[in-house]
Amino acid sequence: MAVVSSETLHASCVAISGRAVLIEGRSGEGKSDLALRLIDRGAVLVSDDYTICTRTDGALVGSPPANIAGKIEVRGIGVIDMPHQERAPVALLVTILEDPPRMPEGPKKRRIAGIDIPEVALAALEPSAPVKVELALRHIGWTAA
Repeated sequence: MAVVSSETLHASCVAISGRAVLIEGRSGEGKSDLALRLIDRGAVLVSDDYTICTRTDGALVGSPPANIAGKIEVRGIGVIDMPHQERAPVALLVTILEDPPRMPEGPKKRRIAGIDIPEVALAALEPSAPVKVELALRHIGWTAA
């Protein structure tokens, strides 16, 4: 396994059917909340709040920093232990915006550690946000060969 480059993002990360979704946003915008709602729908925690993204063998892989592996912040409760996956291939980046565009112009991509990843902007605290993430992953997310 040849590691070429890596970046640490201020992003939570969950795996849905083995593919990682990065959830990026400022503190307090709902990264952990959206991750928790996706976990409730069957996703698996990879990392909360910070994710190490490593380009390995031509793919981007998300993993947790060692000091926060298996932990998630639940606002109003605190930091709790949770089952997690150590690494997953990144398929989609969700950028949290308070008022995302209603009809975005074409597919967007963001280069992370030298790999282009499909990106969507969503309002994390909308009730439909977890469903929108799953739909985006299914329709525009990177698919492993």
